[in-house]
Amino acid sequence: MTAIPYSASGAMPKTGRGQYDTGPRIVELETFCTPIVGFVRVTTDDGVQGWGQVSTYNADITAQVFHRQIAPWALGRGIDALEQIVEEIPKREHKYPGTYLMRALAGLDTAVWDWRGKSAGQSVAQLLGGTPGKLRAYASSMRRDISANDEAQRMAALRDTNGFDAFKVRVGSECGHDIDEWPGRSEDVVLAVRRALGNGVALLVDANSGFSPLRAIEVGKMLEANGVEHFEEPCPYWRLEDTVQVTRTLELDVAGGEQDWDLENWRRMIDMRAVDIIQPDILYLGGMTRSMQVAHMGAKVGLPCTPHCANLSMVTLFTMHMMRAIPNAGRYLEFSIEGADYYPWQDELFTVSPYDIKDGCAQVTDAPGWGVEISPEWLSKSTYLSSEA
Repeated sequence: MTAIPYSASGAMPKTGRGQYDTGPRIVELETFCTPIVGFVRVTTDDGVQGWGQVSTYNADITAQVFHRQIAPWALGRGIDALEQIVEEIPKREHKYPGTYLMRALAGLDTAVWDWRGKSAGQSVAQLLGGTPGKLRAYASSMRRDISANDEAQRMAALRDTNGFDAFKVRVGSECGHDIDEWPGRSEDVVLAVRRALGNGVALLVDANSGFSPLRAIEVGKMLEANGVEHFEEPCPYWRLEDTVQVTRTLELDVAGGEQDWDLENWRRMIDMRAVDIIQPDILYLGGMTRSMQVAHMGAKVGLPCTPHCANLSMVTLFTMHMMRAIPNAGRYLEFSIEGADYYPWQDELFTVSPYDIKDGCAQVTDAPGWGVEISPEWLSKSTYLSSEA
């Protein structure tokens, strides 16, 4: 473990304990990071600890943001004040809005939820008002560099070995301006997978902001003809009005929202009914507290919530607990099918993986908190930072 001394004091004035700051005080916040993954440990003055995670990718940068702009506002506060702290930090840091602040805030939030679960002897799902249990999962491909036939073959293998009955493939090209990864691939991969799996499975696609409204509608008609039920992020996500055109034209469900970290933009998206399915990412949005707010906003107007979780760090585990608790959980959990050849970093994170798909379902256990242990070996190789009260 690389130890880097770090003091939060002096970076920004700490807040005092207010009327809502009940419960044990937060006395230490630690990060354990690589450039790809970053875990957070919260410790209170009674010695209880909880584990969370900042968002994947550039996690080492996010850790710096965490210690400079998140930890100072949380240290010394009562653990029960999490909801107030989560609301206060974007205001305290109002000159620094954006994804890095939210990716860092997620580390604090998710660590405190684990702390709460361990203190109460309950899973986070139970704390959120839900129950342990199964979740239907869809096999989610992350690849566009794979041929249509190869993609179809590996989906069929997953159906046969793990019992998946829902599958997502990639169409278009990421932010591709109507250009496929290679000519004709979008049509080819949908046809090949449908042919290989038959009509008895759910088929989803993700365009990753690849199309203009006109081309998205054209592709969407092809998807409808092949029984695709979920068309994700068809247009550049920052052009909400473009997505609205697609949603209002097509019969299949249009999904989106994974990139959105701003609650005001979420209110606008939901008020406009810009999508049929909302897809907050717990780690992009700032943690469980804010993600539950978005889910409940959607529930009030009848929009299902199928959160985005595109790798097997803790984000999928967080999503599993959330989906067992919200009233408007979507039809299935996103479950990345990419292994060590695509994500060489994810297989060594936990002492025992929480991700075991049986009969096409993931399982939320009744273990306290998140119910997972970070690998000590992985932690020993990470870059370490600590902020103390």
